[in-house]
Amino acid sequence: MIAPIIRTKAELRSMVKGWQKAGEVVGVVPTMGALHDGHLSLVAAAKAGCDRVIVTIFVNPRQFNNPSDLENYPRTEGQDAQKLERFDVDALYVPGPAEIYPDTFATTVSVAGLTDVLCGAHRPGHFDGVATVVTKLFTQTRAERAFFGEKDFQQLQVVRRLSADLDLDVDVVGCPTIREEDGLAMSSRNLLLSDRARVKAPALHAAMVEMAEGLRAGGSAFRLAEAAKAKVLAAGFTEVEYLDLRANEDLRILDRPEGDCRLLAAAWLAGVRLIDNIAV
Repeated sequence: MIAPIIRTKAELRSMVKGWQKAGEVVGVVPTMGALHDGHLSLVAAAKAGCDRVIVTIFVNPRQFNNPSDLENYPRTEGQDAQKLERFDVDALYVPGPAEIYPDTFATTVSVAGLTDVLCGAHRPGHFDGVATVVTKLFTQTRAERAFFGEKDFQQLQVVRRLSADLDLDVDVVGCPTIREEDGLAMSSRNLLLSDRARVKAPALHAAMVEMAEGLRAGGSAFRLAEAAKAKVLAAGFTEVEYLDLRANEDLRILDRPEGDCRLLAAAWLAGVRLIDNIAV
């Protein structure tokens, strides 16, 4: 069944009010569209854990610090709606800019600490944009559960923190990264890769897996990272922004594994910024 496409928060809230009055649990899967199997795995998790599911599509201008990146971001609403048919979601919320940021909008949600490192250090203002739009989507959908992929692990931790700090009463559920057969993490940005670049893209994940094996054998993250970066660059990437071992909870940098931790990476290939992470 094709989900009804809702474009205003007033219509959405009227729908959700009826569901919640009936005692139904509402889940939301926030996306920027260009849906792939990673997104669809979140939808499947939401369907399994909630009575009603809303998928949102909004390309958020406030989380892009590069205007050309915003302009080139894939927009595929019709195809996205078709991909959601088999999941029988209850609503596809596609708000226009005025529904999220009206002319009088003057508020920014900012999460300190978690946003000062990794992507936050390389994309000024990015996580303020993420935190602000997620807060808006949580309050507009009035969902009780929200589903995010672990591929954007820093984003997941930021959303968990803002939900807790602002008492939004939303259970933020992290779902495993979905990968292509060659190991590349699924991402809407993969659509921007040329055929030639797509062949090179799995080198990032391969280098991370090798580095993780070195860490488990007792190696130093700082030393192993230098060798891993060199391999990524040799494979055709033009820049490695970071390749760090970080603690899950507060994203502090580590030289050796302790507690729950992850390798997190961001690198540029043929003008496309790719990110990935794996648990260690």
